[in-house]
Amino acid sequence: MSKSTLCKTIRQHNKEPVPKENMEKLQEIADDYNKIRNYVYKRYGGIGSLKKLYPGYTIQNEMTISGIREQMEMPSVYFHLAVLDAIKDIKNQWIRTKSRILKLIGQNEGLSKEEKHYLRFLLKVSNAFIAVLNQEPVDNLPDEIQKQYDKIVQQVDWERMNRYLCRQVRKYHIKLHTSVVEGFPLTERAYRYGEHGIYISIKEKRKRIFIPLTDGNQYKTRIYMKLCPEQERVEIIAPVNVAVHIHEDYINQVGVSLGMNVMLTTDSGHKYGEDLGKYQMEYTEWMRKQTWSYQQNRSDNPGRKKYRAGKRSYEEKLHSYINQELNRFLRIEKPGIVYMPRLPKPQAGGKNRKINYYATLWQRGYIRKRLIWKCREQSVEVAEVIGKDISSECSRCGMICQKQKEIFSCQFCGYSTEEKTNAAQNAKKRGEGGGKLNQDHKNNP
Repeated sequence: MSKSTLCKTIRQHNKEPVPKENMEKLQEIADDYNKIRNYVYKRYGGIGSLKKLYPGYTIQNEMTISGIREQMEMPSVYFHLAVLDAIKDIKNQWIRTKSRILKLIGQNEGLSKEEKHYLRFLLKVSNAFIAVLNQEPVDNLPDEIQKQYDKIVQQVDWERMNRYLCRQVRKYHIKLHTSVVEGFPLTERAYRYGEHGIYISIKEKRKRIFIPLTDGNQYKTRIYMKLCPEQERVEIIAPVNVAVHIHEDYINQVGVSLGMNVMLTTDSGHKYGEDLGKYQMEYTEWMRKQTWSYQQNRSDNPGRKKYRAGKRSYEEKLHSYINQELNRFLRIEKPGIVYMPRLPKPQAGGKNRKINYYATLWQRGYIRKRLIWKCREQSVEVAEVIGKDISSECSRCGMICQKQKEIFSCQFCGYSTEEKTNAAQNAKKRGEGGGKLNQDHKNNP
């Protein structure tokens, strides 16, 4: 994907409740898709199948001739997709295992420098890694890499190191298994748009079910069908490449500060999302009441369906407001670059439980993610700056002072302004002064 486009997630929904009969047919595909994935996880997720993972054609061929698809009467378009997804998941699981072992090797003070180098070589070179785990000689590497191995292996007790690596793999590598069935993916062969809806292939030959949609958009890509049987609805998730907007007048350098009551304050004192605190408080109070009610009536609770629907409603309302205000921020400020302080991780503890709960539900992660994404859509660069003492440092003279009731007053130079405005000014000052931690959000969120 070029830098002039972005991969955006589009969601479509059914216009009418999905009939129970059709939902059962879709659920059957999802269940079979999950069974195939778990079968591949179990059969090919271990050490003995490492050789077959790359490039993966061996597994595909074995699964094709195994006859499982015919036994389950599963359409090939779903069967092969499930196999490929499972192979991809297994590869990613091995990457996670290697990363964890690599980290442990670095922390192990009982290993010498040469031993760590040897183990890292094995983790980096796949053929060597596979040979060691299968207790085979490491002699099938490309010439240059083989020479490196022959040199490294002479400096360590390689048999002891190989046993150490095998122990770590047995200890930390986990075979995948999934029991949660939310839906299934579809390629273009399995669906067709038409008549303001979508036709989905099912297990019955030459038959499809029709689902009317709320919009008439049509996509030609791999999509994901999320099933919600209890609500009689489906959600279609489609990744779509969209063009990035370029604005010649977006040239300003803007420092921002995020808050719980006011979403965003700029270095010039402009505020966006001033009602965020009101939305947050409504959401927090509702959550507290729901939690209290559930704890009081746990033995006679009718279920969590109503709770989940209510929570989704509050979150959607809050997120809609956040996105509207971020759009307004970009439209008015016209930034070429946005300087944003890196926020510390949430801290546990505190005397006021109500405030703690309010802070827990603060949407700062969502705000940050959406700000970065919307800036990318408009070709605006986002740069994080060092956040230490950014609220207590005077943006005019640089001295550290105590703030009082959201007002910053400098006892040294007499400068006074709102706390968040001062923090935003510091963000801009640090960014322009070379204190940027990164400036890659334009292309890599």
